[in-house]
Amino acid sequence: MGTLTSCSFMPLNSEFRSNPVRRAFRERIQCHKLTRLRGTSCFFSRARVPKWGKFKHANSGIRMCFGTNDSDSDKDNVGAVEESGGDESKSNVTTTMPEEERGFSSEKSTPPSTSHRSSLSSLGPAYSTFQVDSFKLIELLGPEKVDPADVKLIKDKLFGYSTFWVTKEEPFGDLGEGILFLGNLRGNREDVFAKLQNQLVEVTGDKYNLFMVEEPNSESPDPRGGPRVSFGLLRKEVSDPGPTTLWQYVIALLLFLLTIGSSVELGIASQINRLPPEIVKYFTDPDVVEAPDMELLFPFVDSALPLAYGVLGVLLFHEVGHFLAAFPKQVKLSIPFFIPNITLGSFGAITQFKSILPDRSTKVDISLAGPFAGAVLSFSMFAVGLLLSSNPDTAGDLVQVPSLLFQGSLLLGLISRATLGYAAMHAATVPIHPLVIAGWCGLTIQAFNMLPVGCLDGGRAIQGAYGKNALVGFGLTTYTLLGLGVLGGPLSLPWGLYVLICQRAPEKPCLNDVTEAGTWRKALVAVAIFLVVLTLVPVGDELAEELGIGLVTAF
Repeated sequence: MGTLTSCSFMPLNSEFRSNPVRRAFRERIQCHKLTRLRGTSCFFSRARVPKWGKFKHANSGIRMCFGTNDSDSDKDNVGAVEESGGDESKSNVTTTMPEEERGFSSEKSTPPSTSHRSSLSSLGPAYSTFQVDSFKLIELLGPEKVDPADVKLIKDKLFGYSTFWVTKEEPFGDLGEGILFLGNLRGNREDVFAKLQNQLVEVTGDKYNLFMVEEPNSESPDPRGGPRVSFGLLRKEVSDPGPTTLWQYVIALLLFLLTIGSSVELGIASQINRLPPEIVKYFTDPDVVEAPDMELLFPFVDSALPLAYGVLGVLLFHEVGHFLAAFPKQVKLSIPFFIPNITLGSFGAITQFKSILPDRSTKVDISLAGPFAGAVLSFSMFAVGLLLSSNPDTAGDLVQVPSLLFQGSLLLGLISRATLGYAAMHAATVPIHPLVIAGWCGLTIQAFNMLPVGCLDGGRAIQGAYGKNALVGFGLTTYTLLGLGVLGGPLSLPWGLYVLICQRAPEKPCLNDVTEAGTWRKALVAVAIFLVVLTLVPVGDELAEELGIGLVTAF
């Protein structure tokens, strides 16, 4: 198997014999991809071809093959150079590369050869026409890369002995559209990063974003403490989140209207002991096929509105919490995309960051603010509802719910048991105020959104407090518990599918993705995750019987 041991920039003299234009040009060619064939090593390169005559592509791919000898790897035969811009071009290409410019050492020079497309058919093409066109399309439609001239200017003006000594450069970004500078830090990382950010604006203007990230595959920590750092450079148009489009506003409005409907439906369902028997039988008996007259539900809409208002109020409080935490940090957020659900009224909302977060502490603060605000309102309604449920003056406002409802949450079931007492809870049905249902649903929504997985609030908080690697471990554990039904009970499957479809990807890194969030933020996140687990873990029948949460033997 022949091997091309080096790939370097080299001059290429090419003469395109195509009527009516003959023009020789000379330019440097950049190696893009390397393949190895039997006895042949090929690379695909890019050369600008004039848009004259039959050449219709300004950027044409050129395939160049170097023959190698298995017995003597030092002897290289220059193969054919072929213009792969399309079948319309029938011109020959002659290459002349002086041996000293090619950088190959051989005892005997091999003259260049000229061939048509058919000359390579026996060897097999290095790339098919489809692959070549794909390379061109990816380069054309892909993100704009960092200007090499700017890279040189940044290395000369920003980096040095007093800030960061660059030793290596690597691609940076999802598609390698940026530059990652690796090297040695020359001072306090926060001070150096702030200095580099200011100098970057002075040198290049508002053109690039500079990221401080942990050095990939680092074998040792930084001598000053903490991980070794690197600096990534991306264009703003590539790294900044895009604006909210008109279609996104339309979708958000439609989802909000559906969420209002699902919240009203929850309010109607909470009055199950008052609904007409044919309505209840239709929704609870799978053998009933014929649908009843749904106009029978209209008289119950007015009494369902308070519960619907409570659920919608929790959702709005959640989003207001996010916006209040983001505003002082000058972080922009998208409009919320509410997710309707007939069991809880809603699964919450998807809110995107429309700015790059400055640091991990900001990520934790904004992520926790929403669930904290929603939980405060939800628990307030839940507590007031429990107090009203035990007040004889409000007996006319109470609704009967199955006692099994309180087995859906270990934490909320224990609070209800302590407030209502053993006698009230140890029965087939329990009379409660609608505020209890609103608060229960609100707390469950906040708990689901604080699960440490993906781009949920809990996932963002874990990523900001403990890092991306910790999020991977928490995420796998959460998916496992949801799959086994340990968290969320009957809602674990639909919630897990929702996360996998909409929220599975982790949040993008901050500008300063190295500096830790601090001890108290880590502790706050840990406490929040602990309360989430207690809220979503259901109570088994045996434990429920011992604690007096529901009349288990009645079923």
